[in-house]
Parts: sequence; C-alpha cells; structure tokens
Amino acid sequence: MTIEVRMPQMGESLAEGTLVKWHKKVGDRVRRDEPLFEISTDKVDTEVPSSADGYVIKVLVKEGETVPVHTVVCLLGDAIPAQEVTRPSQEARSPPEGAAAHLPAGRALQPAEGHSRAESSSSRETRLLEKSSPLVRRLAAEHGIDIRTLKGSGTDGRVTKDDILRFIEGQGAARLQAAPPAPITHRDTEDRIEPMSVMRQRIAEHMVLSRKTSAHVTSVFEVDMTGVRALKDSLLAEFEERHKTRLTYLPFIVQATARALLRFPLLNASVEGKNIHCHGDVNMGIAVALDDGLIVPVIRKAHGKGILSLAKAVNDLALRARSKQLKPEEVQGGTFTITNPGVFGSLIGTPIINQPQVGILCVGAIQKRPVVLSDTDAIAIRSMAYLSLTFDHRLVDGAVADRFLAEVKSTLEGTSFLDIAS
Repeated sequence: MTIEVRMPQMGESLAEGTLVKWHKKVGDRVRRDEPLFEISTDKVDTEVPSSADGYVIKVLVKEGETVPVHTVVCLLGDAIPAQEVTRPSQEARSPPEGAAAHLPAGRALQPAEGHSRAESSSSRETRLLEKSSPLVRRLAAEHGIDIRTLKGSGTDGRVTKDDILRFIEGQGAARLQAAPPAPITHRDTEDRIEPMSVMRQRIAEHMVLSRKTSAHVTSVFEVDMTGVRALKDSLLAEFEERHKTRLTYLPFIVQATARALLRFPLLNASVEGKNIHCHGDVNMGIAVALDDGLIVPVIRKAHGKGILSLAKAVNDLALRARSKQLKPEEVQGGTFTITNPGVFGSLIGTPIINQPQVGILCVGAIQKRPVVLSDTDAIAIRSMAYLSLTFDHRLVDGAVADRFLAEVKSTLEGTSFLDIAS
C-alpha cells in the first residue's frame, strides 16, 4: 500500500508552503506522528508529522522548494517493493536528490537491508536515544542534557518533553556543567555568501512594509520594578514545585499592559482603510527570538488571565516556538505586541510595529540602580527598567501613548492590582 503525503494547509488564508528540511530520506523508516519534514509559511515555521507508519519510498519535493498546499511531497509504503530490491531499476540506481549523498557510489537503494543492519549494530546507548522523539532530542541538545542519564516517564522508558522540562525547571539543571569556552584562534578568514532563510525573507518583507505603512514614534518611561521583583521572588518556589512552571517578570508586564489596553482601546486597534477597528479582546503577541529569526505567538484574551495562567502560556509558547511546534492560528490575530530584549541586556529599544497593530511595547533590562525617592529625597537602590512604546502616529497621539504608559507604570509599581492565582 502506498500513502501520499501532501503539503498541509496550515491556516485558511495560506495557499502555499516552502519545504525547508527533510527529517527522513528515501528508504528510512518513519513512525506515525514522528516529524517527517519542516515547512515554512508566511505565518509560521513548523514540523509536519507523519500520518502513518511506513518507509519513505519516494521524495517528490526538494528542500527549499515552494509548492501549493495539498501538493504530494512524498510517498510512504509498507516496505520497499521487492522488484526494486532484487532488480534495481534506473530510478533506484539514481536516487532522488537528497538521498544520493547518503549512499555509496553505485549502490542500489536497499533500505530494508540497511535498516536491519543498523539495528543489529546499535548499541544500548543508541537505543536509549532512539526511544525519544526528535523534538525531545533537540531540546536536550539545546540545554546540554544527556538523555541517557534521565529516567523516562513515557512508554518503554521513553524520555518525554515533560521529562526534559522538569529537568530544566530546577530538577537537575543547576548541576549541569558548562563546557569551557573554546580557545580563540587567529586565522585568515574569507568572505562567504549564503542565501537568506525563508523566515529571514518573510521578516525582512514584514519590517519594510511596516516602516512604509505606519508613522513610527517612540516614547520611554522608567518603571520601578522593586515591588514586582519581591513578589516574583516570593512566588518562585511555589510556581516551580506546585505548578511546575517557571516565573519571570514577563507575566507581570503582560498583565499590566493587557489591562491598560482595555482603558486605552486606540492602542488595541488597527487601521482598516479610513476606519478604526478597536478590538474587544486583548490578544497579546509575545516576540520570541529564534536562532534564525523572530516569531510572535499570541496569548488569547490576555486581559482576563492571572499571573499563573500567563506564566504557563508564555513558557509554553516560547518552548514550542523554539522547537517549531506552533500552529498557524497561534501566530495570528494579535492585537498588540510585547518584545523583551532586556533578557539580552538591552536597556532601551525602538521596535518596529507588528502590522496591522498600532503599538508595540519594548521591555529593557531590569537593573538595580541608585534612585532619588520623590517622597523623602533619599537615595535608595531600586530595581529599575525602561519601558518604551512604539506607536502609530496616524492613529495614536503622543498624549494618549504617554497616558497609557503611565497606566502600565502605575500598575507595576503598585503590585496590589495584579491578579496572581488564576
């Protein structure tokens, strides 16, 4: 039996996708729900799992090729047809591009034989690794975790994503030893030219379009985050031990911003021709930095969520964004965006608006600084941060933008307004 694998339609408005990477080559065995290939659209990069068990018997779309949705990209079969093993055809002797590099010169494709031989020579350590999915192995590699040292909670001892997350979130991550930095060597270097990734091309197009569309203006406020720091620190242990999630400053900032947007609807809006579309819900986009770009997953109805729900949402979306597990609808429909370059040490930023939105809030690094207290004129050490708002001056006036920032500042500095438990 032959199964056709097609380019999925990752969202109603998407008509095509780019096949970025194959996880399997011709002759490889693939299991149901195991990642088969990666695609990139103008909305999201994601892995596509196999819909069935079988062997890859033919690849029809090469890496880097853009095809319409529903195009057949490869064929799966129960096994390689017998005639292709006993009497190799010309097609078998000339495997599709992407598979030839993995075969000795002049060899016919004989995946069944190669598979069994690989299985017979696999060591125990290799078999332990193979019990985990490619996503789990990638997460482990990113965080320097040796899967073979973990006791898996999945079927047959399989290490799951939750096992990795629990390890990262305090159950052993502190014991990881960082590798010493590689010594600096001096050598001659050469210029190199490499093509932009599909994601980088989409980002470039989107940024240029935004600058051409909106009249960008940025306003900056300084916020005393000392109270938020104390509250966050008091909740860290409970969140990690009881709720199994990590707590950072970002959920507090998301909540304060979302609730301020309800009072300043012009910043939770978009321009549609000569009309203003004021959105009823605050669907908060959270910019996530990736190795090769940036993506903005969305927290739906952020204005109604407490710190716990926001912490879980932020961590989940960031994790799945970096492991290419987001769905197209999870990066659509945002009404406002928060970007947090402060985690990299940046103090102040002037970000570009994420169209068709009219505002984006940039969170700078939270640092202890000497501050003059206005009520006593005393100098004290406080945890301070700069919040900068880039807004579309076509719709939002400076006075509205500054009152909005003042509202966010007031909420963060008077932390009793923050809802924690829900």
